[in-house]
Formats: sequence, structure tokens, C-alpha cells
Amino acid sequence: MLPFEYILLVLSVLILISISLTKISENLGLPALILFLVVGMLAGSDGPGKIHFDNVYIAQYVGIIALIFILFSGGLETKWKDVKPVLYPAAILSTLGVFLTAVLMGLFIHYIIGLNLTESLLIGAIISSTDAAAVFSVLRAKGTFLKGKLKPLLELESGSNDPAAILLTVMLIQLIKQGDVTFFGIISFLFLQIVLGSLIGYGGGKILAASFNKFKFSYPSLYPVYSIASAVFIYASAAAIGSSGIIAVYIAALVVGNSEFIQKKSIIRFFDGLALLGQIVMFLTLGLLVFPSQLYNVIGIGLLLSAVLIFFARPLSVFIALIFHKFSINEKLFISWVGLRGAVPVILATFPLAAGLEIGPYIFNLIFFITITSALVQGWSIPLAAKLLKVKGKSEIYSKLPIEMTDSVKTNNELLDLIIPPNSAVAGRSLAELNLPPESLITVIYRDNDYIVPSGGSVLEEGDTILVLVNKDNIEAVKKVFTRLKSTDKVIDPAKRTLNIKKI
Repeated sequence: MLPFEYILLVLSVLILISISLTKISENLGLPALILFLVVGMLAGSDGPGKIHFDNVYIAQYVGIIALIFILFSGGLETKWKDVKPVLYPAAILSTLGVFLTAVLMGLFIHYIIGLNLTESLLIGAIISSTDAAAVFSVLRAKGTFLKGKLKPLLELESGSNDPAAILLTVMLIQLIKQGDVTFFGIISFLFLQIVLGSLIGYGGGKILAASFNKFKFSYPSLYPVYSIASAVFIYASAAAIGSSGIIAVYIAALVVGNSEFIQKKSIIRFFDGLALLGQIVMFLTLGLLVFPSQLYNVIGIGLLLSAVLIFFARPLSVFIALIFHKFSINEKLFISWVGLRGAVPVILATFPLAAGLEIGPYIFNLIFFITITSALVQGWSIPLAAKLLKVKGKSEIYSKLPIEMTDSVKTNNELLDLIIPPNSAVAGRSLAELNLPPESLITVIYRDNDYIVPSGGSVLEEGDTILVLVNKDNIEAVKKVFTRLKSTDKVIDPAKRTLNIKKI
């Protein structure tokens, strides 16, 4: 066995290589997971790295731990006001959509390829969920913004459809091994997985958010550590009683992310980095686990199933699931196209291996190939599809400001991040001319990727991002100052204005 320091050396080198390749991913518009998998495969037994790794249990554990951090990070950054309008259609896609995709793929495999029905449905179940990280890494890399409710819908669907795929996979494996799955057993399993998992997640999230403000740690660095332990505890508590830890940890993060507490932004940033590290390590591990020489045996069937999944099963499932929802044909086509497969299908493909199924190695290689094909075919073309289907929205302005309120959330002051909209009445005026309400102070101006220390003579420009420290009683008055249009001298309708206002 290699000395521990050599293992650390190899691991660090692989992570550094993966990080350095993310720029290539952005330029090509490919999901980063493809490059991470390739690095793992090159480092594996069949590649020049010659690292022999075939421990499916370790791969599972690494994948689960990574998913905890990825889902928790995603939940923290999901705003309830954004997902609330699409809650029902997302829930339908995450349940009925996943079920339909699994059944359609399973029936095709059974009748066209000739595998027995249960094994065919198992393959369909494993490949039925989509991957949010893969989708939005492409959107961010190419600067693609979507109209209407498409972005929150795709985010929520991708973040919540994994439990349904896991549920189907576990039940079908049990059916293959034991053959005694009953209707009562299915209902009980559904209740434990979905209902109990949701309750544990909601309760855990409420307790976690409240405890941040209650404890008030002397060392700020304890907050991220406390968050990690809490996220793992919520997942493990749900999983230990047979419930869905995936649902629990995602809902807990959703609750926490929509609460106000000390060190919120620093915790969100911390989990952002932790989630990225989790993705890298997870896909490196899965890349090491696969033997590229064995993929040759599944190329033909893999390409066929990828085509059926991309052009038939996913679109038909989306159109059926959203039949009663007011999405246009183009929007449904785009939702159908944004169905990238990623981490969860590959991790689920290790379940048949761990269960000792004879068909396990074949399923793993097949799912691995379909995942890569899906990412390659759909990944680069998502921005193009958005443009062709006319669902591409206007660009949004994002800024990363270096100040945040961390002492207490009970203060009567708030730090607002505001973007000066086009044709604003304040554009071209100095700060001294604004006549801001009492107890209001502009602390930072962000312009052209630079931070400006303001003075009374500083002149604002369209597109500037400013930080305003304001008494909560004067927030509305401050908003009116910055939402007044130059041409009409009227205040912008809050429902239509482009001014971005958010708490720091």
C-alpha cells in the first residue's frame, strides 16, 4: 500500500488539475463534470496514471458526502419567492416526470434490447433524474439568462427529483433480489422517504437557523464548522430511520437560506466552495472507478439509449407532466432539452454493484456512458437552444461586494445593495444632491470591476452598484430616491423596475 503522504500528493495533484481545467469547461460550454470524470479516468487503471481503484463502497460514501454539501449549498441559495410560483409544476416534474422517464426507458430497453422487464426498469430508474449543477454551470459559463419562470423551475426540479429516482432504484433492486415488494411496502416506503424526510428537513432547518443567532460564537470560523456538522447530522438522522436524507438536507438548506441569521453570507460562500470541492472529488472518484476499456462493450447500446432518452423519453415525460400548466411549446421544448444527467445517476449505478447483482457491472458502465453522452450532446448546446427557442432573457447585473452585516441581525439598520437602472434620475448627480433621508449613508460604489470610496462630490452613473447603510424605517424612502426615472420624474413601478435591491 502507498504511504499516506503519497496518497495525499496524488489527490491534491488531481484536484489542482481539475480546477485548472474549469476554464476550458467555461470556454467550451461543457459541464465541468465531464473534465473531472476524464481526469479520474486518465488517472485510473486503464489510463497513464495506473491507479487501481475498484472499491464501490468507498465511491458510494464519497458520492453521498459530496451530495450532502452540493444539495445544502443549492438550498441555501434558492429563494423561496422565486420557487414558490413554480412549486407545483416542479413537484410534478420531480415525481411524475421521473416515473414516466423511468417507465418509457425501461419499456424500450425490455422490448427493443431484450433485457428482462425488472432489470430494464432498473436502468430506466437510475437514469431518470437530472443534474442541476451540470445545467447551471453551463448557463453561467455562457452568460445565458432565461425568461420567466424557467430558471427557478429547472433549479427546483433538478434539486428535488433525485429522491424519486433513488426510491425507484432501491425498490427495483429489492424486487430483483427478493421478489417480495408489496403495495403496502411501496406506500410505507414513499411515506418514510418523502413525508418524514420533509418533516425532518423542515424541523432541522428551523432549529439550525434559530441556533445561529442563539449561540453567537466568539470565533466566526465556528459557524461554517457548525453548519457542516448540522448538515451531515440532518442527513444521517433521516437516513438512519429509513427516510430520505437527500430530501431532508435540501429542505433544511431551503429553510435556512430563507431565514435571517448571523454570518449568513460567509456561510453561503463557504458552502459554495465546499460544494465545488465535493463535485471535483466525487467525479474524480467515479472516474477512477470506471474502466474505460469496458466501455467499448456498451458504446452501441449506450448511443441508442442516449438518443431515446434525449429525443423521446424526456420530452414526452415533460409534455405529459406539464399538460395542465401554462408553459408555451418552446418553453416545454427547452425544459425537455435541459435534462442533463450527472452525479446522481452515476452514484445510483453503484447500487446494483454494491447489491451484488450479476448485471451490476454492465449497468454501471452503461449509465456512465449515457451520462457522458448526455453532457456532451446537450451541455454545449443549451445556450444555443435558449436562443433558437426564444426563451433567452435579458442579462442581469451581478456584483460581489466585500461588506456584510455580521454583528447581529437584530440591529435597526440594514445594508442594501442597489443597482442604478437605466434612465435613473440619480444618474449624473453627485451624492450631495441626492437628499437622502436621515440615517442613510452610501458606503461603497462598485463600477467597472472597481470599488470606489464615495464622497459628497462622487457622481453616480447608470449601472453603478452602491451599498447603502440605512435605518429600517427609511428603507422605502431610500428606494424611492433611486427608482425615480429621469425622463418622467416618476417612480418606477416596483413590479416592473429593473433596480436590484437585496439584503446583505
